[in-house]
Amino acid sequence: MADRAVTAPEPTGFAPPFRYFLRVRYGECDGQRVVYNGRYGDYVDIAAGEFLRVVWGDAVFGGGYDYQLVRQLIEWRASLRYDEIAQITVSPARVGTTSFMLAMDLRPLGAPKPCAAAETTYVLTTEGELAKCVIPDDLRRRLEAGAPGVVIDHAGGGLAQRPTVPAPPR
Repeated sequence: MADRAVTAPEPTGFAPPFRYFLRVRYGECDGQRVVYNGRYGDYVDIAAGEFLRVVWGDAVFGGGYDYQLVRQLIEWRASLRYDEIAQITVSPARVGTTSFMLAMDLRPLGAPKPCAAAETTYVLTTEGELAKCVIPDDLRRRLEAGAPGVVIDHAGGGLAQRPTVPAPPR
């Protein structure tokens, strides 16, 4: 399989994509105050969890389903630095029978271009046995609809706005 660039979609349409904000902490950085490369996986994982909490709610968090990472690709273009607020946008990139891919764009808040992009593929599993399972139609519709306009702010900057996410059509 040939390598290919990761490209998280730029925000399009009328509603901004789901956004997650976090503040870069001192312990996540090296001596030059640059975020260690391994921390980007942590940031992506946290953003994905918050996105899925909004999109799937109790179905995944205590409702019989779980998900597991099977592939992650991160492409770096620049660095996040100590005390910056990182903005991570999350969009569904592909939804298969048992797996789904989320595309993410990471950038300092207000930056015109991303410093990193990630593609992460997950498989849906049963909660107890962690056995791979088919994505039910209602979860598929909710995932495909995403969470446009929702902002989760763990940076403490008072940037969160959580509009009502419309229920997917049935």
